[in-house]
Amino acid sequence: MSKIQPLGDPARHFWMTRSMARVLGLSLSEAMADGRLSQKGYADLVTRCRQCHHVAACEHWLGQQGGHAEAAPECCVHAQLFHSLKDEARRA
Repeated sequence: MSKIQPLGDPARHFWMTRSMARVLGLSLSEAMADGRLSQKGYADLVTRCRQCHHVAACEHWLGQQGGHAEAAPECCVHAQLFHSLKDEARRA
């Protein structure tokens, strides 16, 4: 039998997801408008963030970036997706 894991606050993780994308030079709104990210995909980003165990480390990392970073921290569950979206935006 699996243990049910409580999810983090939706508003907190919504803003953390957007902040991570912004620091990486990504606009999730533009990615949705361009068809690179679906509405469900966006919602899934926030849900996965809500499940993450590295919230404090993520918030600390975001606070240290000065508004820009080339790559997400290794602990970010979205690191690979953000990297892919960034590459797709460059090619477009």
